[in-house]
Amino acid sequence: MIDSKRFTRVAAFAVAVLAASAIWLAAAPARAQGAPAADPAIPRVKAAMEGFVKGRYKVEDVRKTPLPGIYEVRIGNDLLYVDERGQYLFYEGDLIEMKTQRNLTRERVEELLAIDFKTLPLELAIKQVSGNGKRVMAVFEDPNCGYCKRLRADLVKLDDVTIYTFPMAFLAADSESKARKALCAADKARAWNDLLLNNHVPGNAGTCDTPLAQVRDLAQKLGITGTPVLFFSNGKRLTGYAPPERFNRMLAENSKG
Repeated sequence: MIDSKRFTRVAAFAVAVLAASAIWLAAAPARAQGAPAADPAIPRVKAAMEGFVKGRYKVEDVRKTPLPGIYEVRIGNDLLYVDERGQYLFYEGDLIEMKTQRNLTRERVEELLAIDFKTLPLELAIKQVSGNGKRVMAVFEDPNCGYCKRLRADLVKLDDVTIYTFPMAFLAADSESKARKALCAADKARAWNDLLLNNHVPGNAGTCDTPLAQVRDLAQKLGITGTPVLFFSNGKRLTGYAPPERFNRMLAENSKG
């Protein structure tokens, strides 16, 4: 004789098992496919950008772009683009090597703008020699240029260099009067250094003949629109200020032969 209560319990258990089996079978394709794998490039790019900004800004988000291998990095409302290895950054149209912070676009442009150093009219420049003077360079500076002052402070510490300084006067109303007085001093090199390093303007009238007009024309011919601009002896151009470590490396590389 069938125990109705026991039968009811067995039937209910069977229904539950069948329901569970149906759920398990329905989920099987999803389990086989698995959840989407995390993109390993995202934390790598984020870490690279955080190292680049050195805590000055917060990296809000990193995501893929439609361009293969390029990731969008959001800092506040600014969007930057970094390669998937976290080595290169596109910033305002320039390609930056993130680890060294070298502006590769600027370096390439400076390479294209290299000149024949021997064609420079060095007679227009202020010449100063340190040591044996074998490493030669030419620099265009304005007495009111802040980065020129920083560069000059580094240049006067160098040994075995010859520096030809082409004085420019275009940044401020008194740039020309300052440059003229330095050029009219008995020791032009000392007066120029003192002007840039200590903001000491010579006490002469500044009425002597100076090459400022010729230097201005030369700068226009060379496409110089700002200062400082420095040329190494092989004709390579450096626009703007470079920290001592980078500058010394460039000086060594561009003074060979």
